[in-house]
This record gives sequence, structure tokens and C-alpha cells, in this order.
Amino acid sequence: MFWPIVAVFPFVVAAATAAAVHASVSTRLPDPLATHFDDTGRADDFSSTHGFLTGTLLALVALGAVFALLSRVPKLATAAPWVIATGYAVAAGLGYALCLTLLGNAGAADASAVRLPLWQVLLTLPVALLAGVLGHLLAGVAPRPPRRPTGDAPRLDVPAGTAAGWSRTISSPPLMTLGVLVLCGGLATGILGIWISCVILVLSGVVSLAVTSVRVTVDRRGLTLAPTLPQAFGIRFRRIGPDRVVEATSRRVDCFGEFGGWGYRVRGRGSGLVLRSGEGIAVRLTSGREFVVTVDDAATAAALLNTYADRARSRQGG
Repeated sequence: MFWPIVAVFPFVVAAATAAAVHASVSTRLPDPLATHFDDTGRADDFSSTHGFLTGTLLALVALGAVFALLSRVPKLATAAPWVIATGYAVAAGLGYALCLTLLGNAGAADASAVRLPLWQVLLTLPVALLAGVLGHLLAGVAPRPPRRPTGDAPRLDVPAGTAAGWSRTISSPPLMTLGVLVLCGGLATGILGIWISCVILVLSGVVSLAVTSVRVTVDRRGLTLAPTLPQAFGIRFRRIGPDRVVEATSRRVDCFGEFGGWGYRVRGRGSGLVLRSGEGIAVRLTSGREFVVTVDDAATAAALLNTYADRARSRQGG
């Protein structure tokens, strides 16, 4: 099950980022540190440098373990994506607050003189919310048995010794909008000098934008998914060779009902690239898993893929 790894990831990133920030400013930190601030930004509570860093890092590790365990509880299986999303929000919020505290104290001769602008504190909320959205996108939905193709899968009549190809482009305007907003948020935090949030948000935005437009191709090499924009560089998300295909069919895909949202999703016994609800290719693999991709003219693509899968089995049998 991939969920525990996804659940732990943000806490590891938050702890590593905080440790890196501490290493970069450790020689400029007062002892004790200003660790709490009132509504005017004035420091009103203090802690030793070592105790503050150790306590917060241990808290991140403990919370990561808790959310990893929660993601494996069978009774919470249907809510696991929301559990993971909550974990991402908590990790990002705590990590941001920890880094903000360290950077705010850097260079201060006396911790009582440290001031923290309210607007910087208020940024904790959008950072946590964006991280929660990212966590939910990565988590997908609860595992459920994949739908199995029924009946005889179609084939295309491609004469032996000849080759045929099929290709379509799919895109998701909502996912593109989300990616642009996250990217703009990252650039805005960079302008404000909050570099940690800037890097995280910019990378998240770039990843989101990379899957907003994808070229789906079926040919003698099998099923290939490649991002449209950097396609000239030969980058691809996934390729499924015809020798790994048991059967391919077309069916209607409900991106929220089956996968919990848009993007590249993983579930218990399958995965998929779903950028919208509607027509899609469902490929049953030799591993027993199912891969789904939403795309127009899926019936033609499935029939051609079955033809190449038959050829691959014939070569192996011969």
C-alpha cells in the first residue's frame, strides 16, 4: 500500500527543511529563542534553541508516524485521502511556522526584541491549505476492486506485417487553473522573501501544470502517455508495452467517484491518468492491475492496443 509513504512524505520534507534552515542561521540565533508572539507581533514566550528545535522535529516525526498509521486503518479506508490531506496541511503549517520562527530570530541580539509581522503569520493558513490540496491529489481515493472488462474486447483489422498508430491529446482546464494559481502563489512568496514556501509552491505548480495536457498514443510499442509541452525532449509519464496487456476496453470513467479528482491517481488495484469524467481506455495488465486513461475515441485506441497485444502473445507463443 502506497498510502503510508505518501502520508509520511510531507513530515520528512518539513523536518528536513527546518533542519536545513537551522543549519544556515544557527550562528546568528540568540539563546533563548522567541517562540511565541502576540497579536501585535511582539515576542511573549521563549525557549532554548536546542529544546525548541528538538521538540518540534520530534513532533513532526511523531505526527508523521501517526498519520502513516491512520492511513492503514481499515475502518478509515474510505476517508484515507482526507486523512492524508490533513497530514499534509499539518506538516506544511508546522514546518512553515518553525522556519518562520528560526528566520525571525536570526540576527537578533536579544530575543525580546524579535518582532514577527502579522502578515507572515497569516500566510500559514494558505500554505497549509495548498499542501492539503496537494496531499489529496496525491492520495487519490479509497481502494476498490477495479471494474473488469466484460465480453469480447474489440480488435482492429490490421494486416500482418503492417503497423498502425493512434494518438489524441487530453487536457484539464481546472487542473491548469489550479497549477497556475499555485505557481503564482509561489512567485508571490518569493517576492516577499519567503524562499522555502516559494520553492515548495513553485515545484508543486510545475508538477500540476505538467499533467494538464498529455498526448496519449497507441502504436506497436503499446500505450504511451507523454506531456504535451516538453514532448520534444522525449519525456513520458508512462509506457505500457503490448506484452503487458491482457485486454483493453473503453468505458465511462467517473474521475471523482472512482479516483477522487483529476491527475495521475493510484488506488488499491489500479491507477490512471484522469483529467475529466467521460470516455476512457481501461487496460487490464498481466500483473492483475488496471490502468485507466480518459481520452476521446477510446474504443479505437483499445481495439488497436488489443491487436498489438495479440501479436505480442503470438510472438511469445511462437
